[in-house]
Amino acid sequence: MPVSKAPVSKAPAAKAPVVDPAVVEEIFHRFHRVDPEPKGELDYVNAYTLLVAVVLSAQATDVGVNKATRALFAIADTPQKMLDLGEDKVRDHIKTIGLFRAKAKNVIGLSRDLIATFGGEVPMSRAALETLPGVGRKSANVVMNIAFGEPTIAVDTHLFRVANRIPLAPGKTPLEVELGLEAIIPERYRRHAHHWLILHGRYVCKARKPECWRCLIRDLCRFEPKTPAVA
Repeated sequence: MPVSKAPVSKAPAAKAPVVDPAVVEEIFHRFHRVDPEPKGELDYVNAYTLLVAVVLSAQATDVGVNKATRALFAIADTPQKMLDLGEDKVRDHIKTIGLFRAKAKNVIGLSRDLIATFGGEVPMSRAALETLPGVGRKSANVVMNIAFGEPTIAVDTHLFRVANRIPLAPGKTPLEVELGLEAIIPERYRRHAHHWLILHGRYVCKARKPECWRCLIRDLCRFEPKTPAVA
């Protein structure tokens, strides 16, 4: 009796690049020329405090997080010191940050898990980082990139907007944008790519009124209408 074969599923056809590779190269060449070593704006002293700062930065500004963590990190820069400090005192230190109660709980939880599961060290893999309280894919990508030099792309609201507006890698979700950027950004630019795009979105390609008149890639961007310079 003949054996019926299951239908072979076909992989989805690859999308054609939205932007010509030469344009992508030129965009990131310009970012690199102006700022060859971009830095994140969260203050930290080691991989652990970076992780804590990133968790605290959800729905908060980097400036606000830095103000709150300055005194906290001076006395608790390891998971054990944070546990010794306790949730109540952590909450007192970060009470100026939005969602501070839930975030204090996450900081204590991730500190406990780091000690119990990872020997007190911040793990280097995304999968491991995402097991920690308060850590999602974006936060894991930030830690991997800044602490360990991995060429990950952390998609925040600024980067999501810029990637769709130029457009570089349009997508309906942060993951779509992240994977789209990974597919088109030349490898030599990938480590710093998300910093360039985030800073560009934060200070130039703003949500309500992009400052197109001072944009270094305005001739390569298809966003219209361009915002004119203020007279």
